[in-house]
Amino acid sequence: MSVCIVIPAFNEERSIDRVVRSARQSGMDVLVVDDGSADRTAELAEAAGAIVERHGRNQGKGVAIRTAAAWVLRHEYDAAVFLDADGQHLPEELPRFRDCFERTGADLIVGSRMADNASMPRVRKLANRTSSLLVSLVAGTRVTDSQSGYRLFSRRMLERLKDGGGAGFDFESEMIIDAVRDGLRYCEVPISCIYGEEKSHYRPFRDAAQFLSLMARKSLQRAGRPRRR
Repeated sequence: MSVCIVIPAFNEERSIDRVVRSARQSGMDVLVVDDGSADRTAELAEAAGAIVERHGRNQGKGVAIRTAAAWVLRHEYDAAVFLDADGQHLPEELPRFRDCFERTGADLIVGSRMADNASMPRVRKLANRTSSLLVSLVAGTRVTDSQSGYRLFSRRMLERLKDGGGAGFDFESEMIIDAVRDGLRYCEVPISCIYGEEKSHYRPFRDAAQFLSLMARKSLQRAGRPRRR
């Protein structure tokens, strides 16, 4: 099975060279989607050996994901592993996703930080545990880290993502719920929890409200579905 690596990036010149070079040591091709960076992100990514797709202006992570999904499908990879450009995800752990995909054929594989979360900020840890519990209940499968952005997508998942997808706090959770409900296979692999000087985009009140609204909507959808026999 052919698997590539995707790194969405926006103004990540401080870390992109290191992340790309480490990712390439896995032996997999690396695609960087530069989402309208105003710095040297694209230049440094290319110099480090990545293939770069550029947006003329910043359009958000959701659009970057769609751009990447279309590229991966066009180049006929079987799956793609997405990781962040800021160094929160260890490229050394990429083989865990590929091995799990080759072993299980799962459509969505999420890297779970919850076995090693001592460095996670307290507010994020509480939010993640709460959201993961609710996602588990609504999706009908055990989810331990619903907010992790370190994920492998099969071609079936990429087909879904190329035509839509948001970028907010609730997008990662909605993706899991919809995939499981539609019969796609879900798996997790353990990953390290890395927090440094990067700035969190989590907005406690606004994001919590959006997430609870999503859970209510998905619960109503589930209640309205006919039961499988």
